[in-house]
Amino acid sequence: FSSIPSTVDRHRDEEYRITAMIDLQPWAPALTIIASIITAVYVSWRFVLLLAPGLYRGMIKNNAISVDDFVGGPPSPTSAFKSWFLNRLNVGSRVAKKEAYPLKTDDSDKVPGLKVTSRNETGKEGVPTKSDNPPVVVGTIRMGFGHHRIAYAATSWGLGKKGGFLGLGGDDNDRETFFHDFLNIESEEAQLIKDMDKMYSKGSRLASEFGGTVEKFWGSLTKSGDEDSLRATYQFSEHMVPLINGLDKNSPIIASHSMVACAAVAAGFKNVINLVIDNHAQWFVVVPGCLNLVQGPSNYHSLLKMGVPEDQVQIAGHWIPRDLVEGIPDASARRTARRKAGKPLRIIIPVGGAGAQRKFIVHLVGALSGL
Repeated sequence: FSSIPSTVDRHRDEEYRITAMIDLQPWAPALTIIASIITAVYVSWRFVLLLAPGLYRGMIKNNAISVDDFVGGPPSPTSAFKSWFLNRLNVGSRVAKKEAYPLKTDDSDKVPGLKVTSRNETGKEGVPTKSDNPPVVVGTIRMGFGHHRIAYAATSWGLGKKGGFLGLGGDDNDRETFFHDFLNIESEEAQLIKDMDKMYSKGSRLASEFGGTVEKFWGSLTKSGDEDSLRATYQFSEHMVPLINGLDKNSPIIASHSMVACAAVAAGFKNVINLVIDNHAQWFVVVPGCLNLVQGPSNYHSLLKMGVPEDQVQIAGHWIPRDLVEGIPDASARRTARRKAGKPLRIIIPVGGAGAQRKFIVHLVGALSGL
């Protein structure tokens, strides 16, 4: 009889296990599917990372300069894939061209003495690719007000008296100044810039609508400003070489958009100045192989700390039109006289970043209202 309880217990245990299996059975397929998906995603991602360095090397093999040397070394497999993927988003499988578009110039309808470049489809003689007195070229891309404003400010120093831009014009200022907007050169490359701008704008809107992980992933691709962003910017600029290759290689290029500076360096220009547009130190606002001019000491020292070579970055000050600079003494005297007369204080506050500083300005105005 002593074996009867143990037999009963075994039957109870077996019955419990069967009941438990029956209870778990509806969840088993779902758990199996989820585990399979996670495993497949992980294995696929590891396979992508295995391929990424080769894809990246194939992408950069014909580049004119090495971005990797500039930023301190080759990318990790993840960064290599990110750079390759961003390039595929920008240009697909397109092969970069080098052949220049013939250019012509017309007098600016906004700034006396300024020459504005465009594509020469007339068949007549246009801008020479070699000359004894090559022009000063201020390059920009009409993407937002800031780049254009900075470009016009730079041209004012090329058109003025006393030797023109940084003294390059000689005593008689006989060196012409060109306003060279990439979007003013009708071409498939200019259309690429427009399409890229639309694509990123659309992607940002969609990511914002989905939110969460999607928005975070999109932001990591487009807003980090890190070495991968510079790699992607330069790679896209290799496709922009035809837009600037029709200019004299001895011309100094002053760029108010990093993409213009990248394209100029890729095209073989040796005297390229990149006006760093942002006071927040990030890789994608500087350009390898040229002189990067920054507006203040904080940005300068931050870029040096990041690893930008000392011979490729200098402090220059703010990008202000020449007439405003030359008018500082008179303007200051008028302000001083106004304050002495007890008139209300007037403050001009520039709002940049497509209105991104709006909240700050609202709070600032509120704080000043009691003064």
